Amino acid sequence: MISLKKYLDSAPADSTVHRQQHEIDILPGTIAAYGSALLEMGSCGMDACPALGEGLKQGLSRLGEDLSIDMSIEEVDATERSVREQLQSWGMSTARLNQQKTREVKELLIVMARTAESVGERDQRCAGQMNAVTTRLERIASLDDLTEVRASIEESAAELKSQIERMTAEGKAAIEELRVEVSGYQARLEEAEHIASCDGLTGLRSRLWVENQIEHRIGGKAPLCVAMIDIDDFKKVNDSHGHLTGDELLKQFATEIKSACRSADVIGRWGGDEFIILLDCGLSEANAQIDRLRKWVCGNYKVAGKSGPMNLRVNASIGLAEYMPAETMKELLSRADAAMYERKADSRGNGGGSRRLA
Repeated sequence: MISLKKYLDSAPADSTVHRQQHEIDILPGTIAAYGSALLEMGSCGMDACPALGEGLKQGLSRLGEDLSIDMSIEEVDATERSVREQLQSWGMSTARLNQQKTREVKELLIVMARTAESVGERDQRCAGQMNAVTTRLERIASLDDLTEVRASIEESAAELKSQIERMTAEGKAAIEELRVEVSGYQARLEEAEHIASCDGLTGLRSRLWVENQIEHRIGGKAPLCVAMIDIDDFKKVNDSHGHLTGDELLKQFATEIKSACRSADVIGRWGGDEFIILLDCGLSEANAQIDRLRKWVCGNYKVAGKSGPMNLRVNASIGLAEYMPAETMKELLSRADAAMYERKADSRGNGGGSRRLA
């Protein structure tokens, strides 16, 4: 993936004037080219995996729309980091989905081949039996006794009817067996798509999937609130105890969020130690739910440390925002994010954070 920051850093270093002139000359074209590249990557994602490409396309398109010649270095870094995260998330999800689909399709083809083989064997057997009936009917033509002719015809007709009924029953059974098998594989493929749309570590919904849900809800008239959750001082957990301990804490924290939320709430991992919840209700009800959630998820967690099990005291900052008419998803998320960081600032002032308990 091309690096916007590295390209901008290629400016001449001999003088400030030359550097400024270089930026004036190449910056607009560079920004436009980078935006076009993001749109093209999103389109390629759609072509490569329609089931998961829409979320990637929308995410990259929004990043492209936010590009500006007035961007700071920090904003450029954040944009590139977001592009990498979205591409990596999409790539891993697509790989998992394709692997699962390959296995399912392979097994389904084997079942269909076996079914076709079974039908062929049945038809071959029935063809032999039909030939025997035909031969008998041909022999009837040489009979002179009408009673014997009639008896032979009745016997042949009964046998022919029996063969047709057996063929019909066996055909229905084979079709029903195949239908059941296909239904089972379809359910497993749908489950594979569900797994691919989830975060690999916590099992919560992925960021791209949650963004699609927000866009879908914004188009409706039902109330919607978004809560952004961030574990306070999570970096210290990784730095002090290692990433495996940090991962275990994230998984436990995600489990606690699911336990505290309602079945209708959409829960996702936003990235790193940040989580997101979509609540289909107004602000008053959402505030009550978030207050209950905060009490539930904050507290003591027992995790495996480098020298054995240990207890961590975990606090989290939660920002809540209610969707306002005509508001964009970016604006809604920005307000929720700002509310979360306001909470985090208050928490730091009061000495909050994640720390080991003695």
